[in-house]
Amino acid sequence: MEIFCKNIKKSVTCNPGITFSDLYSMADIRLQACPLCVYANGIISDMSSKIYEDCDVEFLDVTSSIGARVYSLGLVFVLAKAVKELYDGKIRVSNAISKGFFCPVEIGKDLTDDDITRISERMGSIIGRGIPFVRHTAHTSQVAEIMRQAGREDTARLLETAGTLYSTYYTLEDMPDWFFGALPSDTGCLKVFGLEPMKGGVLVRVPRKDAPDQLEPMVRQDKMFEIFKEHHDWMGILGFSTLGELNQAIERHETNMIINVAEALQSKKIVHIADQIVERRSTDPALKLVLVSGPSSSGKTTFSKRLQVQLLAHGLKPKVLSLDDYFLDREHTPIDENGEYDFESLYAIDLDFFNIQLKQLLAGESIQPPTFNFKKGGVREFTAPEMKLEEHDILLIEGIHALNPDLIPDIPENARFLIYVSALTSIRLDDHNYIPTTDNRLLRRITRDNKYRSYSAQNTIGRWASVRSGEEKWIFPYQENADAMFNSAMMFEIAVIKDMVAPLLEEVPENSPEYVKARQLRLFLKLFKTIPSQNLPPTSLVREFIGGSSFHY
Repeated sequence: MEIFCKNIKKSVTCNPGITFSDLYSMADIRLQACPLCVYANGIISDMSSKIYEDCDVEFLDVTSSIGARVYSLGLVFVLAKAVKELYDGKIRVSNAISKGFFCPVEIGKDLTDDDITRISERMGSIIGRGIPFVRHTAHTSQVAEIMRQAGREDTARLLETAGTLYSTYYTLEDMPDWFFGALPSDTGCLKVFGLEPMKGGVLVRVPRKDAPDQLEPMVRQDKMFEIFKEHHDWMGILGFSTLGELNQAIERHETNMIINVAEALQSKKIVHIADQIVERRSTDPALKLVLVSGPSSSGKTTFSKRLQVQLLAHGLKPKVLSLDDYFLDREHTPIDENGEYDFESLYAIDLDFFNIQLKQLLAGESIQPPTFNFKKGGVREFTAPEMKLEEHDILLIEGIHALNPDLIPDIPENARFLIYVSALTSIRLDDHNYIPTTDNRLLRRITRDNKYRSYSAQNTIGRWASVRSGEEKWIFPYQENADAMFNSAMMFEIAVIKDMVAPLLEEVPENSPEYVKARQLRLFLKLFKTIPSQNLPPTSLVREFIGGSSFHY
């Protein structure tokens, strides 16, 4: 066979049946860290898989996004094994946070620092022995029974509702587990990790992508953690927290109640935030600004519209400015390191002009706000009506930079109320597989971009890395500045979006760089039962992305 290896940009001749691990050694490839998985003709495979035909391959380590995910899954398995051996306990993977991921740990008593030290040491022992992660494939009913016998009803339920004939699972010595994704070849690849105590569990720390021999620095996200906790409590109200449970509820035709309760809980949160704003303004009339920020496809536009309704119900009349209308004309937009326009940068906004108009409004003067015309190639126009803040008005400003202190450096803190909106997926596939919030937002954006902008899934996926890079630089560092946080994710929404986005993902060409992500999302969506979109109310935040909203965008 002729195997073209992208890492060294040349072909290697070998016999059919060679493993990727052996190919890696034969080709004398040098990555920054241990190879964890491989792209083979756009398919992600583990290192123990065998090759039987000519293909293009690229080996990945923890410095890549896919490699980092594989590394994390391996650590989950090792952590679960350590807790099982020491306490006959179990873990749940809750969510990614603070540059790691949070796992509640159940050992029959309160978790102490000594317990965490013991678990960390046992993990180190398991890793030090270099135990192989062994992959198996069997009939799904057999795999479900294996998981059920291991006390993993959550996984058995998921497999039985996913509708696949055969399933893959892994064993670590005598312990079985199922993961959505590949695992490393053995535990010896996972030497860099850390455990930190965190409210009933542990924060699992992972290597830095730019320096894989070091841990990611700790980033406190206490407000974000509370939002996750709130939504997991909501899942308790609804009676489930994993996809298998949701799929069973869909099979029992219980989706209307699920949607109604989830929508009611989200509305209750918006009402609470509006109450906070009104209460603060009643004690400090200087509060005249509400700033709403959030990453791409977080739902901040619909949130803002629903918040306006609640503020009106309190007797406050919102006036709205969008930061997107204050973009610099295209020729003045900053350039990123790749020579492309950097629309994610704070300095893509005309900060001087924005602050001049903002101060005029706060001083009681009239302004004519701009409108940025994207269709004409990116130029500022003045076609909107004049705006002035009256006695009972409050100014609502929406944009990705709304929480950045450099946006309005001269405005006193007591004059502004800051809100952060994100889509923090609260439902999990099972107890050991959480759903990344970035995948949730990407599915939203693919659906919306195609419906309203005629963009292909390939186009949206291709731009996603740049969007994510901008978020890491310009949005996420400021999220803890928020006075209130709002989680826009609905635990049922992927089941609604599924049938709209899956055909778009099918259109991504196999020979394109975007195919790997498109295929991974397609496999992910197959795990979900479908919920018809007509079941959603017209005010649902999900309708910002799928259409049919009673709000005008």
